[in-house]
Parts: sequence; structure tokens; C-alpha cells
Amino acid sequence: MDYNAQLDAALDRLHQEGRYRTFIDIARDKGHFPHAVWHRPDGTEQTITVWCGNDYLGMGQHPVVLDAMHEALDAVGAGSGGTRNISGTTVYHKRLEAELADLHRKEAALLFTSAYIANDATLSTLKLLFPGLIIYSDELNHASMIEGIRRGGGLKRIFRHNDVQHLRELLEADDPAAPKLIAFESVYSMDGDFGPIREICDLALEFGALTYLDEVHAVGMYGKRGGGVAEQLGLMGRIDIINGTLGKAFGVMGGYIAASAKMCDAIRSYAPGFIFTTSLPPVIAAGAAASVAHLKTDQALREKHQTQARILKTRLKGLGLPIIDHGSHIVPLIVGDPVHTKMISDMLLSDFGMYVQPINFPTVPRGTERLRFTPSPVHGPKEMDALVHALDSLWSHCALNRAEKAG
Repeated sequence: MDYNAQLDAALDRLHQEGRYRTFIDIARDKGHFPHAVWHRPDGTEQTITVWCGNDYLGMGQHPVVLDAMHEALDAVGAGSGGTRNISGTTVYHKRLEAELADLHRKEAALLFTSAYIANDATLSTLKLLFPGLIIYSDELNHASMIEGIRRGGGLKRIFRHNDVQHLRELLEADDPAAPKLIAFESVYSMDGDFGPIREICDLALEFGALTYLDEVHAVGMYGKRGGGVAEQLGLMGRIDIINGTLGKAFGVMGGYIAASAKMCDAIRSYAPGFIFTTSLPPVIAAGAAASVAHLKTDQALREKHQTQARILKTRLKGLGLPIIDHGSHIVPLIVGDPVHTKMISDMLLSDFGMYVQPINFPTVPRGTERLRFTPSPVHGPKEMDALVHALDSLWSHCALNRAEKAG
């Protein structure tokens, strides 16, 4: 076996299909986000504007967060020293879990090193806790949820995206006595659409199922205190397990679940992905706790974020560009071809100093390749004007189709 030839062939396929992924070496400019410095391949530097970051509210630059991290660093140093069971639990971890439990009005919360690990570890462990468990999963659930369900083994049912009637049919076809769990998301990040939380909760009640809601793209940004879409709809009490991230709106790193004290204790005690992983550094936990606490009171920042998203969508629609608008903060611009998507992304960066990564298969279906913009409260009118004018120019340059212009 020529292993190198096999690797070359695998990578060549990606290049030929136009979906080989390239890392862009950037350094965010503290205090001036969304501006950053791009370290170009030729060794030169260029100031750019970041349009695809998941630090949705700019909290990764917020003084409240940075001050808390400096204080923790000076007090206890860098690393946590081990797993949560072996010297890796500190006052900072406990404080953060308390803030998260309070955010979601749950008895407890449990920290993981990422929301991916939180999903994977929790969903794969639930089969151990509830023998015979059947998991009903939305077909567009995140890869971490799919992987956790797969690794757990046992029975699973996939229902069509946001199709409550199909979910009902699947529930009706199974043994009424079998333990059940419905896993879905509040905001699906590629199209920016919302899950039918209330309707799924109604079905869960009717069929005696647990509910598992991924709020990764909603925590910090929706609800009166940033608890997510479930909080905004007054439904947090009907969700058994909420998954969230600390690496997007909260601007730091890590993931978690919030649930009953008994549920969190069971996952803590049985999930290998929790037991055998070094805990988050205290400095990270301190910054995240400060961010969560701050965003519970900063409704103005949330409102400004939504306003910026609406403005960008309105302006792109006015140019006749094919965006998807489900009313969330996510702005997907459909190009429909991996080569053109990469070309526009490259030209935005090199010619206009604007960074947005192409999104291709398998993240999205073939033929729906896109650029996904994440406007934030710190993207001002100047940045917005520059982006809109650049996209208008490049769309014409690449001879791509437009929808009928608004107005």
C-alpha cells in the first residue's frame, strides 16, 4: 500500500471539487474588533475586517471579560492541573456552572471543553443511563449531536428537518413504554432558521419523551437574559437538557449542559468525554463567568446585534443577492458553486480586505455552497457600506444570477 499516494488522491479530490479548506492566519486587533491583521502567505501584513466570526457580540474583547481573565491568571496561573476529578475543579469552574444554571433556570450545569464534546459526551452516555432509549434526531442537527447519537448505539430515528408531523409519526410507531429523547436545535446555523420548540415540547409531553435542545447559536443573544430562544419563548422549563457554548456569543471557549442536578450528576459520573478530559483553564472559566453574568443585563447589546443583522439582510436583498432570511442573526448568501464561492471569498480578502470563509459540502448540501456573514454590534456603517459595495461588484464580476431587486 502506497499510503502517501492515497493521501495525495484524497486531497486532490478536494482541490478538484473546489472545496479544499484553507486556514487564514489572522490576529484580531484588541479593542478594534472586527478589525484584524492578516499575515499573508508572502510574508506581508494587511488590515482586514472579519465578517465570519462567531464572537457574535464582541465579548472576546470586552473589558469585563479581559479583567476577569487577568485577575484569574495572576491569582492561579495558566492550566487547571488535571481532570475535574483530579485537581481540575476550582472556584472558577464552580462559579461558571452556577452562572449557567441560573441563566437557564436549571438546578445545575456541567462544563465541557467545547460544546461539541458536551453534545457528543452527553448524547452517547444517555443510552447507558436509560437502557432501550430511542433518540429522535432532526436531520439537520449538528455533527456533534449526530456523532454522539451514533457512538451511543441503540435505536435512533431521523425526522425531516423541523417536520413535527413526521416526528409524530415516528413516535407513534414505537413502543409507548420505551424511553425516548428528542434532540434538536433552536437556531440552525447554516440557514439561520428556528426549530419548532413549542410544538416539539408538546409532542414530548404527549409521548413521555425527554427533550434535548442545542442552543449554541442562541445563548447570549436571545431571551431577556441571553438564555436563548427557549427563554425568549418562555419554554426553558419544558426542556430537560440544554446544550450551549462559551465560544460564540460569550466570546471565550468551552461548552456545557444545563439540566436537573440528578441529570448532570449522572452525566458527570458516566461520560468518558467528561471524566477523562483535562478541565478548562481557570482563566477561561473566569472570563466566561464574567461574560455570562454581564450579558444577563445587557439587552441593548442584543438588540443592536439583531439590528445590524436586519440592516445587512435588507441591503443585500436590495441588490437582488440570494440570501436566506429566517429572521435570525445569521446571513447566508447562496452562491451555489464551490469554485465561485471560493473565488469570491479569496477576492473579498485579497482585493477588499474582508474575511469570510466559504462554506461547502459536507457542511451544507452540494449546490447550496455559500458565504455566511455574521454581522455584530461592532460592525459599523463604514464596514457595512464597504461590504455591500464589494459584494455588488464581485457578484457582477463572477456573472452570478440575482433575484429581482427589492424596492
